[in-house]
Amino acid sequence: MAYDSNAEQNRQEKVTVSAPANPDKPSSGGGGGGFTFDKDKIDGIIKKWTDLQAELKRDYNDANLMANVKAPGKEFASGDWEKLANPSGKAFLEQNQKMQDYVKNYIDQLTAAKQKIATNEAETQASLNKHKAV
Repeated sequence: MAYDSNAEQNRQEKVTVSAPANPDKPSSGGGGGGFTFDKDKIDGIIKKWTDLQAELKRDYNDANLMANVKAPGKEFASGDWEKLANPSGKAFLEQNQKMQDYVKNYIDQLTAAKQKIATNEAETQASLNKHKAV
């Protein structure tokens, strides 16, 4: 039986990455879905997710200020305002942290997929070279 290098190359043209699990939901065992990318586009996808991660980190600083807001005065109206503002800021801070964790996990998975592509390509090239030598 002849070695079909085209079949191997076609298999490597696409990369499938599973979406990270949602930490707020119990696992149903079915996975979180995923995405399939062309291998030549994975660097751009990683860059977009890395940019999102940087934006979330900047937002985290704003959220931290919102979560720790102080009353502008000592009268009851200012105290009420602080009591209403802080929970909203803390909720935003908590959600931002969850999103940062999700994005980091996804970047890790994309990076692992990219490494797997490089490894597969190296193994395929070695196999082709071995078959050419025969």
